[in-house]
Amino acid sequence: MGIIKLHNIRAYAYHGCLVEEGKIGSDYRVDVAVKANLQPSADSDHLADTVDYVHINRIVKEEMAIRSKLLEHVARRILDRIFDEIAITEEATVEVSKINPPIGGNVEMVTISMTLERSRHRIQKEL
Repeated sequence: MGIIKLHNIRAYAYHGCLVEEGKIGSDYRVDVAVKANLQPSADSDHLADTVDYVHINRIVKEEMAIRSKLLEHVARRILDRIFDEIAITEEATVEVSKINPPIGGNVEMVTISMTLERSRHRIQKEL
């Protein structure tokens, strides 16, 4: 088992419960870690045998462009797409951070982190 990590994917998006957040938007940071069997790609040296981080980056960018009230909702959509589109994924963690959140204080960022295993993904999709 191995891990592919993407750190600090930056996006400008319009997530949030406040009407102003939907109009003004803000900066976000997304971090993704995908666990998978990387031995086949280590042996073959073929992109088709691994987790393509360009693909993960595209998923993140596309899902961040869809407005949601909650960061949890965005993270779950990203996780669902990773499992649906990258067959060798066994577990994935997504962290979505809102930079300088409008919470009336000097806070650098607020982060939600979600981890999902393939077996749990299947069960939740069946419900």
